[in-house]
Amino acid sequence: MSRRNTILALLALGLANGPLAGFAEPAGKVYRIGYLAQGYPDDPSGTGSREGFVQGLRELGYVEGRNLVIEYRWGELKFDRLPGLAAELVRLKVDVIAAVATRATAAAKQATTTIPIVMTLSLHAVESGLVNSLAHPGGNITGMTGMSDETIVKRLGLLKEVLPKLSRVAVLWNPAFYNNKPEPQWRAIEVAAPRVGVNLQSVEVQAPNDFERAFASMTRSHANAVLVFPDPLTVRHRKRIAQLAVKHRLPVAYQDRESVDAGGLMSYGGSFFESSRRAATYVDKILKGAKPGDLPIEQPTKFEMVINLKTAKALGIAIPPSVLQRADEVIQ
Repeated sequence: MSRRNTILALLALGLANGPLAGFAEPAGKVYRIGYLAQGYPDDPSGTGSREGFVQGLRELGYVEGRNLVIEYRWGELKFDRLPGLAAELVRLKVDVIAAVATRATAAAKQATTTIPIVMTLSLHAVESGLVNSLAHPGGNITGMTGMSDETIVKRLGLLKEVLPKLSRVAVLWNPAFYNNKPEPQWRAIEVAAPRVGVNLQSVEVQAPNDFERAFASMTRSHANAVLVFPDPLTVRHRKRIAQLAVKHRLPVAYQDRESVDAGGLMSYGGSFFESSRRAATYVDKILKGAKPGDLPIEQPTKFEMVINLKTAKALGIAIPPSVLQRADEVIQ
């Protein structure tokens, strides 16, 4: 075989044995990514953030144990730990910090002005002071942001479609996570509620043993349905919430489809998994030399509605055909 043919054969063999994405990084280079999350590492599927982020990196040629090390730090709902965890990642001199949700991003921002920070999904990044604007974030932060006030109003409207006589909706939320009523989501549903023809009941939970009391309070107040504001506590105990909802015969609308998989009635919102997967593309661009402040921040573009007919039957609810036809997925 000629020398030219030998080289071509070796090149062909290399392409056959590995994806083109494997050429995304210089040979021998190992990147170190910090991953700062507010919740727990053992949440069953969690919000999908970690899984989506790792998959996105893998699709771009970054594989843990080969050319990538991810330093995971978990707040475990102890938000006062986040600044210390962020400082640990800074001392490790990670190349990029991936921050899961608003408080983690704020802690990372406080810890460093030089290490790039990529939000996997932070709510209202501009309003919360994390960045200057979506188009020109400036500083060392970019990534994905969400506008949950729009989707929660949509969920309120869906509940009214499913339950035309709906008059009182309990709003289940965790003040320890939101630090106060979760603005601007609260403003949005307070404005929307009179238009829909319902009253709102604020119901707080801060620990796992609060859920039973919370649902008992809803029943005493004659709530007809429930909206759940997502946070690591309600996500972690989504199955418990679904069980209590059936026990108290209260339809619940969620943001995340995983809660419907766990027995909840319905969900409408963006995909945490997809947002985190998209966040990986920011990491890739930054590792290739882009400045985070120059990368426009994205908002989710894919929204899905999921309905659990098993739960509807257990609650004695008939979902209108007009709603079922718009659902992206119906769990039979």
